[in-house]
Amino acid sequence: MAKFHKTLAALLLLLTGSAYAQPDTIKVVAQGATLQQVSKQFRFTEGPAVNKKGDVYFTDQPNDQIWKYAADGQLSLFMDKTGRANGLYFDRKGNLVACADEKNELWSITPSKKVTVLMSYYQDKKLNGPNDLWIDAKGGIYFTDPYYQRDYWTRKKPEMASQQIYYLPKGKKEAIALDSVKQPNGIVGTPDGKFLYVSDIRAGKIYKYSIKKDGVIGEKTFFCNNSTDGMTLDNQGNLYLAGNGVTIFDKDGNKLGNIAVPSRWVGNVCFGGKNRDVLVITASESLYTIKMNVKGVE
Repeated sequence: MAKFHKTLAALLLLLTGSAYAQPDTIKVVAQGATLQQVSKQFRFTEGPAVNKKGDVYFTDQPNDQIWKYAADGQLSLFMDKTGRANGLYFDRKGNLVACADEKNELWSITPSKKVTVLMSYYQDKKLNGPNDLWIDAKGGIYFTDPYYQRDYWTRKKPEMASQQIYYLPKGKKEAIALDSVKQPNGIVGTPDGKFLYVSDIRAGKIYKYSIKKDGVIGEKTFFCNNSTDGMTLDNQGNLYLAGNGVTIFDKDGNKLGNIAVPSRWVGNVCFGGKNRDVLVITASESLYTIKMNVKGVE
């Protein structure tokens, strides 16, 4: 098979000018691994988040649903009427924190589906529409607040003057505005709590911020050019960027490769499974998985 793949790659390079890369030619992908389609029954999948068991929960945002892809491979509906949940993340108590942009709120959802609204306004103005989030070791929530006009809103313009990255300290009702970019989207922090990565999807750039002890950000540096939706990290510090497939960069900003995904757009990614070595990819109408040589840290 390896000889066949090399021959096919050479032929495509000759005919099209671009090589066909098998996923397992990327060093972080397990040898012989191929992309597996779990299901294609959705409208637009987003926001995958993994719990302590390795189960991955994700949203079908247009259908206002949250689904569960269990570590044993079982797929089931977890919740209907989710506030149009988008990005998700589990807190340390096992609650699912959701960017619920129907009313521009942050929700906390218990395993029994009890909902608590954590935040919906900043300085008496309605948030644009919380999109993605990451929770630090202290329970503080970093989230992005871009403006995407939704057909289920009555408003036609934002109340906020800018599109911000926020930090909501644990137990607080008022968030701290950290920085504004053209259109913030994906967000993830390093497990040591020292750095935060943020996608400016409109600018096609990824920024890296240092994090101070009080949760606010310090130095902002350019990391790479990429038009990115959601993102995740592995245990080697590699950054996975969702969009046109899944593009992977090492911690120094060197591109390792791209996992091509046959869907119109990849909304987000995370690691799941009992050993956290399965990359779970939410891609428009589909959910995909691929086995990896590395493990997730979220």
